[in-house]
Amino acid sequence: MHGLNLLGVALTVAATAYCGLALAAVLRARRRRLEAPPAALAPVSVLKPLCGAEPRLYENLRSVCEQDHPQFQIVCGVREADDPAGAVVERLQREFPQLDLVLVRDPRVHGANPKVSNLINLLPAARYDHLVIADADVAVPRDYLRRVCAPLAEAGVGVVTCLYRGHAVGGFWSRLGVQFIDDWFAPSVWIAHAFGSVRFGFGATLALRRQTLEAIGGFEVLRDELADDWWLAERARRLGLRTVLSDLVVSTDVTERRAAEWWAHELRWLRTIRSLAPLGYCFLFVSCTTPVALAGALLARSPLAAGWAAAALALRLVLHWTQSAPRPWRERWAGAWSVPLRDALLLATWAAGCFGKAVRWRGQRMRLAGSRSPARMDLFVSDSHKPL
Repeated sequence: MHGLNLLGVALTVAATAYCGLALAAVLRARRRRLEAPPAALAPVSVLKPLCGAEPRLYENLRSVCEQDHPQFQIVCGVREADDPAGAVVERLQREFPQLDLVLVRDPRVHGANPKVSNLINLLPAARYDHLVIADADVAVPRDYLRRVCAPLAEAGVGVVTCLYRGHAVGGFWSRLGVQFIDDWFAPSVWIAHAFGSVRFGFGATLALRRQTLEAIGGFEVLRDELADDWWLAERARRLGLRTVLSDLVVSTDVTERRAAEWWAHELRWLRTIRSLAPLGYCFLFVSCTTPVALAGALLARSPLAAGWAAAALALRLVLHWTQSAPRPWRERWAGAWSVPLRDALLLATWAAGCFGKAVRWRGQRMRLAGSRSPARMDLFVSDSHKPL
């Protein structure tokens, strides 16, 4: 068989194998249940670094206020005194007067990462030894704190983290962003977990003991890290402590309304992944199922490759349908039609992510100072209109 034919068959087989593994890993994860929370739960401080009034900030924070945990506090923080997120917290303080809900306004900057600076400022207000860190755009169920903190009762557990599903807040581009999370990122995580990997750490939720945070050097050691959530968990792993991937999946908002916003967000995501695992990143193109399978079929021009490509596309649609199960039927069908486009755009952002060291975050351009451990960043310009 000619070299191009072999390459074509290999691409279609690889795309099919990846999609089959992704679907199997997702179905396996749905059957997964961790141990029930202990009867006596330790009190918890929830740290919420905030910046600006995001579209669903009130709803997301309110979901934390409604926890059925017996004893917890919520510590929210903003940098600017007039940050509109502060008004949202004050509204919740009036709505839940019995809740230990604290608002910290502190302008101090401790490094290149503004979120970590916020966390450094928040920590002194945290009363309890069990800490939960969660991004502002995350919504959670009522049993959230019970479930994510339960593994901390076990010796040897350093960090508990949660995977997440997307929630579109906007139009077309935000829906494509949801598919990036649900159809690609989450299945990739479940595949890695099924093969025994525990190298996770997601900003949607990080639960740990204060003792663990102090042992890794506090938030201060993360002040210049781009992937601060991943590195927090990684530093705990280097102390011999385990990371637990919770069986609870939370929801995160996807708010991009324009193509430029979507592109900058996903490019930042992929370049960050490349900085953490450069070798593995080289092979991520295989997960762009539709264009890889079709390219393989065109190269091989054989019934064998066409059969593998058809199998890959069928599995890809089943994966999308499975991952979008919680959504209304109309959204699931609309998403199915956009699957080829979503995969093609993923391939384009993957290719762009292979090059460059600049990312854009909250109107600031940041440069990855290196791709080796640890992956740090330097703030070098704050003009969001300059190209990457």
